[in-house]
Amino acid sequence: MYEKERESMVEFQLKKRGIENPYVLEVMRMVPRHEFIPEVSKPMAYGDFAVPIGQGQTASQPYIVAKMIELLEPRRTDKVLEIGSGLGYAAAVLSKLSGKVIGIERIPEFAQKANKNLSMTGSKNARIIVGDGSIGAIHYYPFDRVLISTACPEIPEDIIQQTRNNGIIVAPVGDRMKQKLIRARKTPQGLKIEEHGTVAFVPMLGKKGFQL
Repeated sequence: MYEKERESMVEFQLKKRGIENPYVLEVMRMVPRHEFIPEVSKPMAYGDFAVPIGQGQTASQPYIVAKMIELLEPRRTDKVLEIGSGLGYAAAVLSKLSGKVIGIERIPEFAQKANKNLSMTGSKNARIIVGDGSIGAIHYYPFDRVLISTACPEIPEDIIQQTRNNGIIVAPVGDRMKQKLIRARKTPQGLKIEEHGTVAFVPMLGKKGFQL
């Protein structure tokens, strides 16, 4: 089911916009995105737009997921932290490209559904926990890679501290309406930062994020 839509997504949304990493392309061709979308919205699962998943949250458009993961450069031996996991799609993609994935989701109902989705689609090395993503996951650190899937005013210091030296953090950094997509590599001298265009994510809420 949806094989043609998934193939079209890869060919026309990802490749034509410059996604080149063959492993990212293959995994996104393989992972059934529609299984991570609410039933009422499944026909929109492979569209070139963010899909509402309830409670004011969205699943990012496939191209943005692919771009962020390509920038993250996950390796098979990496332990990855994802913040703002939603219903688990990006965690599922990451699970096929890395050694272990810990996702943080602040909405318990979403975390429960995400873990069911991951189990159903065979992502045995990914787990979603409930918590405040703005302070990271101290019980699971250190991380080789961190994907922040929610807008933050800056990369929280707790998350930087939980990232290994030479690790990579990819995050949308800015205000509540618009952000710069940042790739930050941690070095002994501090973060080496690159900007990769403008994006719009829902805000990170929490101790080190935006306030309610």
